[in-house]
Amino acid sequence: MDIKNTFKEPEFDKISDLVWEIPKTFKKKMNVPVRVYATESLLKRMDLQVFEQITNVATLPGIEKYAFALPDSHAGYGFCIGGVAAFDINAGGVISPGGIGFDQNCGMRLVATNLDIKDVRPKIKEITDLLFKEVPAGVGSMSKLKISRDEFRELAETGAEWAVKKGYGWEEDLGHTELEGVAGWADSSKISEKAVSRGIKQMGTLGSGNHYLEVQYIKEEDIKDRYIAKKWGLFPGQVVIMFHTGSRGAGHQIASDYLQLFLEVMERKYGIKVVDRELACAPFQSKEGQDYYMAMGCGVNISFVNRQIILNKIRGVFSTVLEKDPDKLGMTQIFDIAHNRASLEKHRVDGEEKELLVHRKGSTGSYPPGKKEIPAVFRKDGSPVIVGGSMETGSYLLVGGSKADETFDSTVHGSGRTMSRAKARGMTEGRELFKKMLKNGIYVRSASWSGLAEESGSSYKDIDEVVDIVDSAGISKKVCRFTPVSNVKG
Repeated sequence: MDIKNTFKEPEFDKISDLVWEIPKTFKKKMNVPVRVYATESLLKRMDLQVFEQITNVATLPGIEKYAFALPDSHAGYGFCIGGVAAFDINAGGVISPGGIGFDQNCGMRLVATNLDIKDVRPKIKEITDLLFKEVPAGVGSMSKLKISRDEFRELAETGAEWAVKKGYGWEEDLGHTELEGVAGWADSSKISEKAVSRGIKQMGTLGSGNHYLEVQYIKEEDIKDRYIAKKWGLFPGQVVIMFHTGSRGAGHQIASDYLQLFLEVMERKYGIKVVDRELACAPFQSKEGQDYYMAMGCGVNISFVNRQIILNKIRGVFSTVLEKDPDKLGMTQIFDIAHNRASLEKHRVDGEEKELLVHRKGSTGSYPPGKKEIPAVFRKDGSPVIVGGSMETGSYLLVGGSKADETFDSTVHGSGRTMSRAKARGMTEGRELFKKMLKNGIYVRSASWSGLAEESGSSYKDIDEVVDIVDSAGISKKVCRFTPVSNVKG
């Protein structure tokens, strides 16, 4: 059914050149207004379904202040991707799997090197081919690692520390990871055997869709904050590696299990009626809400372990090809940050400090200097924010901005899709895209031609436009931009 025939396009109140409001009078059951971050031009180009979904989010119990749609927003399951909503846990606020996403704690990891692009470019094909071999990618991709069911439940509770103790990383990686690599509230008794079965063979794998592993470099003119860039170990010409993946099948199963549970108890037990079944939820303080929160914590930890193992493989590949130990190549982790999680945080709302459960789905924490959510090594600077663009364009590193409190310390996670995967496949042929990218200096390996076509640059918004908006709005600030030279796609 065409959404344009079933949903009335809202009229927006202009708050500023970059902020637009849908008043809560727009829809009878809205408890708060909606705020959309966009230029007027981008607002007119946004998918109408984004506005339907985010106004539906505004109807959920206990929501505070506003529901937000950021400039990378596009339609998702229940909540739009690029959406933010915060719920007062002491006033009936809910937790909703749809507001977190099926790939819990899906996120980005950025790795430095001391290498210059001119030294790496002649070996980029060899490096990328070996990365493609060592890091399984594609639908249902499986790992060769042997992990027992008991070990999997252990890692689901202890996170990246488990991986480091097993030799899949360096101790310093933990201090450069959001939450220092562990959701301390996780309880593996809250996840099903099916979730374990789906995840146990996927540690150290990329998966499919928009997940990728990319070798990039920094152009001189793309360093926007020289002080922060230097402090964080970045320099012109530098080669870095960025990758994007999450909790894979285990996270998907955890979300599916609790969505079904919430649909069973939501109305019958708690009297909650939602305008869209995909917004199934439960009070955070309820038994079901607490169980899901602890299960979601396991998804968080599983994703941290997955990315930690991948980082270990990347270090091994560069070491093999360049014939130097990873430490001699300067392969330190800059940061790891997620964009599919609900986080308990304290925020001021109308002058009163409240404990809120902030749902960030396809949106990223962007904490200004001093916030306790920032790992100690970055606390004076603000949190690093990794924003992935399309494989044809580039990506960004940002830092938490002074006005981030206006969005519950949240910002964009990427450029955001402009079309469905099916439409992208119809418009682009994978082999031709491969040739085009190679001509433009980007070597790509993909598990399938159709998967490659789905991720064409034309399928995504302009990353520079999206980042310009959040930078100008002050919710996060530019540090530097990265240009891709090779990519491994699922």
